[in-house]
Amino acid sequence: MKARSYMSFYEENPSCDKVDLLSFAKLDFNMVQKLYKKEIGSNTKWWRELDFATKVPYARDRVVEGFFWPFATNSEPKYSTARQMITKLSICISLVDDTFDVYGTVEELELFTKAIQRWDIQCIESLPDCFKVIFNAIMECWMEIEVFMNDVGGDSNLVLQHVKQAFSNIVQAYMVEAKWCHEDYIPTYDEYMINGILTSGSPWFTTVFIALGEFASKEMFDWISNIPFILKASSFAGRLTNDLSSHKMFSTNSRIKKENSMK
Repeated sequence: MKARSYMSFYEENPSCDKVDLLSFAKLDFNMVQKLYKKEIGSNTKWWRELDFATKVPYARDRVVEGFFWPFATNSEPKYSTARQMITKLSICISLVDDTFDVYGTVEELELFTKAIQRWDIQCIESLPDCFKVIFNAIMECWMEIEVFMNDVGGDSNLVLQHVKQAFSNIVQAYMVEAKWCHEDYIPTYDEYMINGILTSGSPWFTTVFIALGEFASKEMFDWISNIPFILKASSFAGRLTNDLSSHKMFSTNSRIKKENSMK
């Protein structure tokens, strides 16, 4: 988006080199944009083929929104495959989030959390099909990552170990929130923010970014696993910004409903 603005500003500049520099910039912009559209199209096809809209009807369609996470982090063409895989995982996180927020009972969510911790679908054999659909989609992502890492000569065992653990951590944090809600428990600020580090998604996303980028090493994963201060601070900022926005939206909707009911 910034590149598009820069070209517009530059085109109006009297010293603009329209023959070479601007033409090249527009050509490069269009080629890369075409690649991004192809990536979103691929992820949209995946969403439709797995039929999430029917099989997980309570979940939000956030394909394009999910794409913006990896896209904003690494927009270079060489990261195309990684972007598509991270988008799928982001969507899976969203599906899990919606399941914890609006669908599953505490008992069902506990079984689902256990299945994620053990990566064993037998733990959720008794649950509704939507849980199995989400679980299988996540497992397919692990297989894709394994193939990708083998293709690029990476350590698939190391990567999968840490990515799976990061995914499990965020699901366990969702479980904590679900129990708070079920028990009508209002956590202290410290309790909420400690858990909020994980539910912000930052530790998980940073782990995946490292895993599928060029920095995957045991030392780097260990550093991220310990939640360094810079990651903790960004997680706090993300968690509070998200919650303040949600609170304002909820307050506005409640006020509108109240005003409409009084008419």
